[in-house]
Amino acid sequence: MQQAEEKQVVFADHKEAYALLGERDEFLQVLRDGFACQIVSRGDRVEFLGEAVDVRLASKVLEELQFLYRQGTNITMHEVRYGIGLVKGGKGEALHSLFSDTILVTSKGRHVRPKTLGQRIYLEAIRRNYITFGIGPAGTGKTYLAVVMAVAALRSKAVDKVILTRPAVEAGERLGFLPGDLQEKVDPYLRPLYDALQDILGMDMYQKFMSKGVIEIAPLAYMRGRTLEDAFVILDEAQNTTEKQMKMFLTRLGFGSRMVITGDLSQVDLPRGVTSGLRQASEILKAVDGVGIVHLQSLDVIRHEVVTRIVEAYERHEKRERKQ
Repeated sequence: MQQAEEKQVVFADHKEAYALLGERDEFLQVLRDGFACQIVSRGDRVEFLGEAVDVRLASKVLEELQFLYRQGTNITMHEVRYGIGLVKGGKGEALHSLFSDTILVTSKGRHVRPKTLGQRIYLEAIRRNYITFGIGPAGTGKTYLAVVMAVAALRSKAVDKVILTRPAVEAGERLGFLPGDLQEKVDPYLRPLYDALQDILGMDMYQKFMSKGVIEIAPLAYMRGRTLEDAFVILDEAQNTTEKQMKMFLTRLGFGSRMVITGDLSQVDLPRGVTSGLRQASEILKAVDGVGIVHLQSLDVIRHEVVTRIVEAYERHEKRERKQ
């Protein structure tokens, strides 16, 4: 017979209680659904009563969320659901270190941290390797975290410049027929990179770095013939590179530089019969020293929970298609 146990988590004030329990106690309800014990909110505290194992696990989740909140992080449904999943999966010891690893603070004072174990592995790979591949579905933070690491390297003076590039595959990198100058032609393809930089740096610092050439954003075709030294270089949407383009890009690496290549192999827009350079490189280079390859999963999706379900549904569909 299991031994009964009682435990409580006390809040500092009403604001903290609201942040941890959610609007209309939505986070509290998810916690109740996740564990087979009684969980009751009583003003400035939450009481747990039931079998010892469930009480300890459920209270562990709330304690870690409380720690995260006190470190300055806005608690969302992602943190609640992911915390429950980790604790129930026997990885509760990873929860504290995961939530406490601040990479940098944005211009708006937001602490940027890995939100999943996959993201933490990805960030550690970027720190350890000269070239890192981040491969995974939409919403896993591949591009945003790469930009965060680039800005962190710039702030610490580990690099002198940040270079961000994408293949403009929708226009076949033949941009002449589009209206406007070069910047206006490529802006639609590079908009996600602009958005990430502006969110992290703030508009004033972003414009300052752009005007001084400290940050450079250009289509992949303009990397040819260059040697990129003392720079943090990000190739985004790399699933849409050809084999030759990928080899060209990788051989631009110069002294004092790091590269991060991100992409989603389930969203290749290349013409039928053309092999993705990302797919080929991730196979050829997986045993090369100084190169890290990280595969993020649907569990690492940090957008709306419906996005996670969409990604998983497509993965199931693709597995069925491959079996036929």
